[in-house]
Amino acid sequence: MLRVGVLVSGGGTNLQAIIDQVESGQLTGVSLEVVISNNPGAKALERAKKHHIPALCVSPKSYATRDEFNQALLDELEKYQLDLIVLAGFLVVIPEIMVKRYPNQIINIHPSLIPSFCGNGYYGLKVHEAALARGVKVTGATVHYVDAGTDTGPIILQKAVEVKEGDTPEILQRRVMEEAEWKLLPAAIQLIADQKKAAE
Repeated sequence: MLRVGVLVSGGGTNLQAIIDQVESGQLTGVSLEVVISNNPGAKALERAKKHHIPALCVSPKSYATRDEFNQALLDELEKYQLDLIVLAGFLVVIPEIMVKRYPNQIINIHPSLIPSFCGNGYYGLKVHEAALARGVKVTGATVHYVDAGTDTGPIILQKAVEVKEGDTPEILQRRVMEEAEWKLLPAAIQLIADQKKAAE
């Protein structure tokens, strides 16, 4: 069984896509152990509780320094003996201590086809605003491993999404979620679960 922890900052639609696939039996060999948010008001925490998944907040505001917050987040994750950490809209820079502790065990979903529109400053609607400003005809989403850089780790899966005439950043964001993100993230977790099973 692949023990998974999910880190979220907001609404948790990607988390919901994972929960739905686990509960429907489409995503197998996976156990959702914990959901952690940096934001006490994140709707994602409610989603987790509704499905009886431990949900907690580790907020940077509760700590005097960033290092203390980073250590607290790592300490919390350690309690759950996780095989995989999934960043599902987690708007916190992953600290180096976490990347070192979980090499090739942290994955992120990014709402573009990396290497386009990624790196520092590209998150949320900003990615879609940049894609529309550039006039691209195709965008999409990428699931990748997290390393010490921003959106620089090895790519696991990508899916293209058409940009349509008249798209606003909000409309494009929604289409990328529905057509790419909500499918890619569970698929990537399944790949990793299958690899773990094959190695056992």
